[in-house]
Amino acid sequence: MGSFGEDLRMERLSRGIALEQITAITKISRHHLVALEQEKFRLLPGGILNKGIVRGYAGALGLDEHDWTERFLRAYNASGEATDDDRSWTTFASNVGKARMQRRDAIEIRLRWIGAILLLLIVAFGGFVTLRYLGFRAGWWPTLMPPMEHASAAVHAFLSSIHAWFARVVSWING
Repeated sequence: MGSFGEDLRMERLSRGIALEQITAITKISRHHLVALEQEKFRLLPGGILNKGIVRGYAGALGLDEHDWTERFLRAYNASGEATDDDRSWTTFASNVGKARMQRRDAIEIRLRWIGAILLLLIVAFGGFVTLRYLGFRAGWWPTLMPPMEHASAAVHAFLSSIHAWFARVVSWING
């Protein structure tokens, strides 16, 4: 078995596929494909994009993308052209994926809590309506509630106090 680039070129030639065909299929520039075959890794864009180029090339040839990506990484590291930037780039890319997962999980948890609270409110409202209905049927509900004239006065007093409080807050904000 030869070098990575030579093996890749031989696979392409054995299938009778020209670089222009791969460029047309993958939209990867011919310059990058030649650099890959000649193992001039410094001419590649770097980072995770290199792996994408290898996957595209291998996929266009009908090769196992994972296997060829692993071979590329071994050849790239062995060439000594791998830099800490490339390693930090892959770390960055994996962290972006983790952050997206955490954000999605946080949204899912919020939605679960909102659903639980809404369900609790619906059950409480349903219980209240049921209790009120049964109370009216049995005749004990009116004894729980004050007469309407007292209730309307209480509601009026409550709304007046809310209005006064709101007016104080607005005057405090306006200075």
